[in-house]
Amino acid sequence: MGADPRFYERLGPLTAGDLAARVGARCVGDPHAPVSDVAEPGAALAGALVFLTRAPASPVSAPGVVVIAPEAAAGLIDAAAILVHEVPRAAFARAAAFLVTLLFHDGAELIAASAQIDPTARIAPGVMIGPGAVIGAHAQLGSGAVIGPGVVIGAHTRIGARAAIQCAVIGQFCEVSAGAVIGEAGFGLAYDDDAILTVPHLGRVIVEDDVTIGANSTIDRGMLRDTVLGRGCRIDNLCHIAHNVTVGDHTVMAGFAGVSGSVDIGPRALLGGRVGIADHLKVGAGARIAADAAVMNDVPEGEYWAGSPAQPIKSFMREIAWLRRQVSRKPKKSEPGKEGT
Repeated sequence: MGADPRFYERLGPLTAGDLAARVGARCVGDPHAPVSDVAEPGAALAGALVFLTRAPASPVSAPGVVVIAPEAAAGLIDAAAILVHEVPRAAFARAAAFLVTLLFHDGAELIAASAQIDPTARIAPGVMIGPGAVIGAHAQLGSGAVIGPGVVIGAHTRIGARAAIQCAVIGQFCEVSAGAVIGEAGFGLAYDDDAILTVPHLGRVIVEDDVTIGANSTIDRGMLRDTVLGRGCRIDNLCHIAHNVTVGDHTVMAGFAGVSGSVDIGPRALLGGRVGIADHLKVGAGARIAADAAVMNDVPEGEYWAGSPAQPIKSFMREIAWLRRQVSRKPKKSEPGKEGT
């Protein structure tokens, strides 16, 4: 899947040779191969730019153009062209910016003429709705809410005052409280010499039906794939869910919880307040994580973890009990004749 045209504008096409020259890469293969989109390797179509961080374990066939490091480029990739760069993530970040950009609503008209708004929807004063947005039956949009181009708001969903939503599809019977921000770019960086580059985030946020998102919470859009909140999730105030995260159905997340990028949380998980989860981890279905826990490893299905770093609750409680015993132990009396030694 490439960048969703409801949210992104394609700037190309360019050729593989053009991109190589612009980002300082070496082009192997057809320099005239057209490039007009970006995608993950497994979802790429002809004309898409993809990047691989390491040499593939088995041969990869990509119909588009692949960005990869020199040591990984030999023999295993069948593509229209290959852009070889010492720092492929940085080259991809630069190249993607030449191909795709966010659609922009200039606000000349607060509610774009091309927006599709059901006549039963209720729109408060000061709401901005971008071109191509879809507002479902009986939806409610609070004062000052900003709905970006192409955004879909499902039937009976309520958007609170000053919430900002872009690059997102919101289901039915959802509740997005005041000040929430859905669909901003995540914190994906690439390093090249002394430069720090922000990797373009060209995915979406998908919020399924009957989801609650608390006030001032932030849900980042995916980098190349979607950030997904499953049906019936309950997200408290001031939570942060980063790019590419999948949250399973009926998961509950208490205030100040933070989930780093590319985490996979199973259904019916419970996260206490101020929980932090490191990137690229898995939290199994029905897992429970106590407040203030710092999760640095995968949490198996159905387990209860606590602590910093987090661990299974039984081992955590044993550590607490041992520490309490050490603190409460009385100091030994000095032996006769050894005072002052």
